[in-house]
Amino acid sequence: MPANSWPENDSYNELDPLNSSEALIGKSRRSDFSLFSDLPDSEELEEETSASVSLPYRFQGRRRKAALVLTIVWSGTIALHLVSWGTLFVLGLTTLIGIHALVVVFTRPKRYPEQMQTDLPYISVLVAAKNEEAVICRLVKSLCSLKYPEGQYEVWVIDDNSTDTTPQLLSELAQEYEQLKVLRRKPEAGGGKSGALNQVLALTKGDILAVFDADAQVSPDLLERVVPLFQRENVGAVQVRKAIANAKENFWTKGQAVEMALDTFLQQQRTSIGGIGELRGNGQFVRRKALSSCGGWNEETITDDLDLTLRLHLEKWDIECVFNPMVEEEGVTNAIALWHQRNRWAEGGYQRYLDYWDLILRNRMGTRKTWDLLVFLLIQYILPTVAVPDFLMAIARHRPPIFSPMTGLTVTISMAGMFAGLRRICQDREFKISTYFLLLLQTLRGILYMFHWIVVISSTTARMSVRPKRLKWVKTVHQGKNEE
Repeated sequence: MPANSWPENDSYNELDPLNSSEALIGKSRRSDFSLFSDLPDSEELEEETSASVSLPYRFQGRRRKAALVLTIVWSGTIALHLVSWGTLFVLGLTTLIGIHALVVVFTRPKRYPEQMQTDLPYISVLVAAKNEEAVICRLVKSLCSLKYPEGQYEVWVIDDNSTDTTPQLLSELAQEYEQLKVLRRKPEAGGGKSGALNQVLALTKGDILAVFDADAQVSPDLLERVVPLFQRENVGAVQVRKAIANAKENFWTKGQAVEMALDTFLQQQRTSIGGIGELRGNGQFVRRKALSSCGGWNEETITDDLDLTLRLHLEKWDIECVFNPMVEEEGVTNAIALWHQRNRWAEGGYQRYLDYWDLILRNRMGTRKTWDLLVFLLIQYILPTVAVPDFLMAIARHRPPIFSPMTGLTVTISMAGMFAGLRRICQDREFKISTYFLLLLQTLRGILYMFHWIVVISSTTARMSVRPKRLKWVKTVHQGKNEE
């Protein structure tokens, strides 16, 4: 399943205006995240240049930052092999991370309200679509048939200059479904998915914005089950579990299904201890007030969901992650498509640390969230980057890799999280010995599959250090496959 690219645009200023949307986006790009709101005007202006999460300077110099981090990681790894206390340092760091991991894995998940105690909010459902003729009809029919009071939600599909029959199909569907609204972007409009969402934002009326990919498959009661989670005022967003619709197809799709179970389990557990919950793009719900407070979707990143995740937490909002309800999507079906997709995810995830590193280190999110974020930064990005120099030094000095304890801890955490995530998905079923054996086999296969992340992360962090910045939004081609 090959991957397409959305229009590349490195100027970031070619968003097609529509009514007041240009003014809104311009305002959001100038949004000030001042650390000291009660300072005099002159001091506020000075603080804006150092603390804003939306000013363009934050998104410059990524290659230099990535090269600096790579140099520190490589030189630090080599130094640990050369000093006598290197092994003790790694064991101490592994112990600290291990304690945090044990707390994450064994904490009790939150209990969420199932009913609204106040009036139901208005919901705007948003879908950015480009060349989605294979899935757009199924999606629109599903979203326009959700169980929610009539007149209390709208569905917006942003046709991002599709060149297939998507525009014609949307025109026909708009005549059939009253709540469906279509915005067509001009060929020169840039910003990828973020630009599409920003352009439609001023036209929407919802207090909560629900974002889906074009291949999403949802249950009719989705809105009714998610909306009650927003009753807590500091909940800025909710992410539902992503599941793979075509999971039974082959090794790659089966691996992605287990990966999604692990991801949702860790997100839910992390939020239960006051850590970081993350958005995953498809099936994300965002409070309008929260989105406005952090400046809308960032058009200078290739993973709008991961970037928005960090900006919401920096602005003191919480993100909840739930197993049910879920949103199904198509998994990529071959190694090449998986490689392109995961490289984009890895680069976008790494970009946010390079963009907002100073605000993170200022502990702007609070101690629990900052510590949780740094732990998973070490596990997800630093450890795979360390693998290459660690392996080379191990060969040169005829000794085991010095980071073996941390690698073993990471694999153990992944196995425990996968098994627990799969168990949580199947919690309504009657469990027998054979069921546990099946989950164990799925976990082992998932661990084998997950080793691709080591190659993806290590190559991505190296590539970002040497290649010039090239902003490219990449989408997966959807085939309309549905797992019965």
